[in-house]
Amino acid sequence: MRSDEIDYRIIGHSMQMVEIGLDQDETVIAEAGAMNYMEDGINFETKMGDGSDANQGFMGKLFSAGKRMIGGESLFMTHFTNQVKGKRQVAFAAPFPGSIIPVNLAEVGNEITCQKDSFLCAALGTKVDIAFNRRLGSGFFGGEGFILERLQGDGLAFLHAGGTVIEKKLTGETLRLDTGCLVAFSRGIEYDIEMTRGLKSMFFGGEGLFMATLSGHGSVWLQSLPFSRLADRILAHAPSTGGSNQGE
Repeated sequence: MRSDEIDYRIIGHSMQMVEIGLDQDETVIAEAGAMNYMEDGINFETKMGDGSDANQGFMGKLFSAGKRMIGGESLFMTHFTNQVKGKRQVAFAAPFPGSIIPVNLAEVGNEITCQKDSFLCAALGTKVDIAFNRRLGSGFFGGEGFILERLQGDGLAFLHAGGTVIEKKLTGETLRLDTGCLVAFSRGIEYDIEMTRGLKSMFFGGEGLFMATLSGHGSVWLQSLPFSRLADRILAHAPSTGGSNQGE
């Protein structure tokens, strides 16, 4: 195993957090600001890069960090390491209500691609990189789908999604969905954006002009409530922006 073998438990239901159990010298990496609490004996350090390649030089780390910055992510990641004997706990939570998805990368072809805001934390040894979608249609019309995040390794990684999360297994079928409802997909899945057919559907359907299409063989994770959709409803009903302050 290249990645540290960490233990975990999911706490809560609609507003979940994940508690990671670390043995001595084990490390978990996380996005800055995701930590909720940690026990005595765990040391945290902000580093440039994910630490997946111990022999990577400064320029390599700088190049990887630069790609993350282009994708709107932080240049740095936080590394949490247990430096004492015995198991110690550190917990992480996302900044909005939803579900946490544990993914064993070794069971899904050692790689998944996810929306760039979905990654929460992972075992040390997991490579966290930006994946630019090669298809022109996805780039110009996909919105969230243009810049994705790729996780590679053989350990545990944890994703966060809004609302309820389901996993769909594709065996050659094609799945169409709102671009914001996509959380992640495994290796073997092709991702593209297609335009909604029909003028009435485009302008009056309420589903947007474009939809994501996924096809192939592998797993797809979907969320019932993208945060962007929730934020739109909150803003629309906020009195300070002209929204209604009471129910109709």
